Amino acid sequence: MKRKEKASWIEKKLEELYPKPGIPLKHEDPYTLLIAVLLSAQCTDKKVNEISPLLFEVADDPYTMEKLDVDRIENIIRPCGLAPAKSKAISGLSKILVDEYQGQVPKTLEELERLPGVGHKTASVVMVQAFGEPAFPVDTHIHRLAYRWGLSNGKNVVQTEKDLKALFPREKWADLHLQIIYFGREYCPARGHIMEECPICSEVGVRSRM
Repeated sequence: MKRKEKASWIEKKLEELYPKPGIPLKHEDPYTLLIAVLLSAQCTDKKVNEISPLLFEVADDPYTMEKLDVDRIENIIRPCGLAPAKSKAISGLSKILVDEYQGQVPKTLEELERLPGVGHKTASVVMVQAFGEPAFPVDTHIHRLAYRWGLSNGKNVVQTEKDLKALFPREKWADLHLQIIYFGREYCPARGHIMEECPICSEVGVRSRM
């Protein structure tokens, strides 16, 4: 099966399994989404969804958040891991949003990536989920499965993103980002994966690494 043909087949299978993939992180607006995605680094969505409401009860906008002591933010988000760095980033980006963007989350990748603690993946998630702009955020699940399915060479996440964008139509990127994540969690784990029982790998084959 050629790469483009394989991608088309995978797209249809994921649409069958997850026809309306919802955003797994609880949020109310672009700002709370940005904070939730930042918190999700090396942390499960489940844990973020337990902790972020506690933070948003105290501050759910940049004007309120920038006034909080960094230690208070850190104490609230500690269960999410990397709390010292994340709390400084949340405080710092909130101040920038107030000082430079009238409290609004910027709507370009470049501006988002200049915010403290906001990398390319986080910025891409905000672009596609908050603003509906075409983006294909690549997390560890997507990077791993793109290689396993032979859709990318697995060299790095930048190359994986480029390869996936070339294979799939722009209007599908938002759903596919979530569908592949859900599929990886449910059917295609890094360890203990049984190819014969996997709805996709059993059809398209797999690479051994990743």
